[in-house]
Amino acid sequence: MERLGPGGGRALRAAVLLCVCGRAAAERVRYAIPEELGRGSLVGPLARDLGLSADELPARKLRVASAGKKQLKYFTVNEENGNLYVNERLDREEMCGESATCSVSFEVLVHNPLNIFHVEVAIEDVNDNSPVFSKSVLDLELGEWTLPGARFPLEVARDADAGSNSVLTYQLTSHSCFSLALTESPDGSKQPELVLDRALDREKQSSFELVLTAVDGGEPVRSGTVQVRINVTDANDNPPVFSKRVYEARVAENLSVGSLVLRAWATDADSGSNGRVSYSLGNVPDSIRALFTIDSDSGEVRTLGPLDYEEKNKYIFGLEASDGGGLTAHCKAQIDITDENDNAPEITILSLSSPVPEDSPA
Repeated sequence: MERLGPGGGRALRAAVLLCVCGRAAAERVRYAIPEELGRGSLVGPLARDLGLSADELPARKLRVASAGKKQLKYFTVNEENGNLYVNERLDREEMCGESATCSVSFEVLVHNPLNIFHVEVAIEDVNDNSPVFSKSVLDLELGEWTLPGARFPLEVARDADAGSNSVLTYQLTSHSCFSLALTESPDGSKQPELVLDRALDREKQSSFELVLTAVDGGEPVRSGTVQVRINVTDANDNPPVFSKRVYEARVAENLSVGSLVLRAWATDADSGSNGRVSYSLGNVPDSIRALFTIDSDSGEVRTLGPLDYEEKNKYIFGLEASDGGGLTAHCKAQIDITDENDNAPEITILSLSSPVPEDSPA
């Protein structure tokens, strides 16, 4: 049975019930609340959802059991009314990063008799982040002989929100020579590409200025922009081309810093500086840059920090290849982290002392 709590949280009772002092109590309780709730906000009537009356609370001593977990700083139980409250501001992006789902799980304990209940609080995303580009200006070099229909990948915007609140689509200022096309990447995101609709004549117009807008699907809608400056030249008519759209690798956690993860490879049909390819990470968050680096000459991706399977077991981020004339290509790197036996078991001991007379019946 699912219902809305007074604070907007939804409580979910499991089908499995336990008998506690002749009273049925839910074995598992689940709430769902939006992120960014302030301290003291009600999550849900925990005692009521566990089948405990207000008269029982002083004797039953409802409290959080797994007090050693760092995530429990986010919630607290009121001993008088048995309600679960927010104890600290909840930022979903800070807590769970780019994960599609986000929740905090813990146990609560009641005495007389002793029972343990599992509580899960799902943190729902709100559209509190706008799409952002890593640069304020994108510079492109287009040869005047470039044929209409040619496509040039533009930078992908990054949005810290999840699901429909993240980047949904792109828009480009209207122009007779250019339009925008969107292609879907392997991970489901959209790649904006500049499409040349009409032949260029450098002698008539040697440069163009457009605005690319990234729009998310949140409510209200948020957006971010970047200026696209196009310089028409008579050289460098071939952009770099990656050998793969996605480079995949599987590595064990706890690799030493500097270990080779994968190698990206791009070629450019031009000669001289226009055919010399250099590699870099795309528009990726700082957390990725803290763990991985790419050699600008060889395209080798190596570890820059420790990898922890328990913290995150998959990384997907963009790589970029640029030639000497300013043309770029983009691809994805997908790195799966395999588990190593680097964690000892943890035991939580919950004890309850109660004297028993020596002549107690079996």
